[in-house]
Amino acid sequence: MANIPAVTSKRLTASIPKFKKVLEQARERDVNESDTVTIVTDILDDVFGFDKYAEITREYAIQGTYCDLAIKVNKKVEYLIEVKAIGISLKDTHLRQAVTYASQAGIKWVVLTNGINWEVYRVTLDDRVESTKLLEFNFLNINPRKKEDQETLFLLCKRGVRKDLIDEFYEYRQSVNRYTIGALLLTEPVTSIVRRELRKIKEGIKVSNEEIEELIANEVLKRDLIESDAAKEAHKNVQRSMKKRLRSKKRSNESKTEDVSDSQGTGS
Repeated sequence: MANIPAVTSKRLTASIPKFKKVLEQARERDVNESDTVTIVTDILDDVFGFDKYAEITREYAIQGTYCDLAIKVNKKVEYLIEVKAIGISLKDTHLRQAVTYASQAGIKWVVLTNGINWEVYRVTLDDRVESTKLLEFNFLNINPRKKEDQETLFLLCKRGVRKDLIDEFYEYRQSVNRYTIGALLLTEPVTSIVRRELRKIKEGIKVSNEEIEELIANEVLKRDLIESDAAKEAHKNVQRSMKKRLRSKKRSNESKTEDVSDSQGTGS
């Protein structure tokens, strides 16, 4: 995570307590969606650092439909925000509507919020439209002086958007997660290490890599780390990466062999 500028850190520390009170009072009054949009707009301005008059668009039009808010920096829409009334729990149906808006406009990021709960999703447009939750937080539980909480908010801040930090964080989370780790545990290099260490524990023990892989798959890992769609995708990514490294290593070895041959030919 990039270092948070002092001016941003100071703004977060100063503004968050104020909006906690605003949100708590709004929840007590059970304000409607329009009033919640107004509060969220002020949060985007005072907390996240966007200019409400130049960079926050209300009722953003997308092919005849409208999204509640859009963050637009240097004429580019960075993310859409679907806002629900503060008393309404966020649901998948709310997300589907926002994701549809984003996919139609080619926008990668969607934020779903009722002012208190915030959910951030990445929208992908490969074979089909999909959304992946990157992070979520409860604004009332945010500690404005806690580094980890500031780092989470900074991903949505104007300065963070300019640095594409949310894209970097997404790529990090795509690689460093339980599904990728689970897939790595089932690869030959890892089972070979386990086999070697087992033989150190019990000298002369006879166990194959295949036996170790089966034990890890059936008795060590949870089923969702092997059988879920996310696990299968992680397995494909790991296998693809390993094959790429093997091809690179093979080309490197072939190049070295050719260099040696050329050197010997010159010497003769």
